[in-house]
Amino acid sequence: MKKVMLVLAGLLLTVSTWAQQTDNKPPVKKIEVNGSAEMEITPDEIYLSITLKEYYQSKNKTNKVDISTLEKQLQQAVANAGIPKENLTIENVFGFNPDWWRGKKKNDPDFLAEKRYRLKLNKLDKTNIILAAVDEEGISNVNISSYTHSKMEEYRKEVKMKAIQAAKAKATYLLGAIDESIAGILEVQDINTDNYSDAVRPIQVNAYMAQARMTTEAAESDIDFKTIKIRAEVRTVFSIK
Repeated sequence: MKKVMLVLAGLLLTVSTWAQQTDNKPPVKKIEVNGSAEMEITPDEIYLSITLKEYYQSKNKTNKVDISTLEKQLQQAVANAGIPKENLTIENVFGFNPDWWRGKKKNDPDFLAEKRYRLKLNKLDKTNIILAAVDEEGISNVNISSYTHSKMEEYRKEVKMKAIQAAKAKATYLLGAIDESIAGILEVQDINTDNYSDAVRPIQVNAYMAQARMTTEAAESDIDFKTIKIRAEVRTVFSIK
């Protein structure tokens, strides 16, 4: 029994000594820095919202230009511009008639239909040609609804990696000032990632189309669309040798 007690006492003493040594271990030297990086890219997926509306060519409500005629003009304009037909889709359908919900039918002469289309483009260079080929009185509104890049996630990853590299470079030169160097990475925290969505004001179609009609033929635009700024910021902690 005495031997067992002595063994247990020796074991407890060993564990206690080891724990005390562990508690007395000097803290890890470390440095905390933030790193950031930015990149600007030109969108290659631009979504144009085009709204067409029926209208009467005279005040006495005769000679109505119907939505099917306007739609065919738009479809033909898109095809002539070399854009795949699947890039043009219907986004919404409207109609305005104050008595429609009180029992009047769609073929009532007072009913005027509207359709909103979504056109996917990789550039805006042929927008002039497309809009000029559609009856200007039948265009209600045009605006850029959204835009992005087909490789957006790849670019975001690239910017985040550059942000970490920037943090490492900052820690390296800061420690170099006191003749120290990095041993390894302890923590990485993603602080901020870009948010590039922003509101786009609708194009003033009437004035725009009037200018286009003044020329014999609408020309392609050589003006690039505005770039998207991608930004990333990280917080890092490095151990010091």
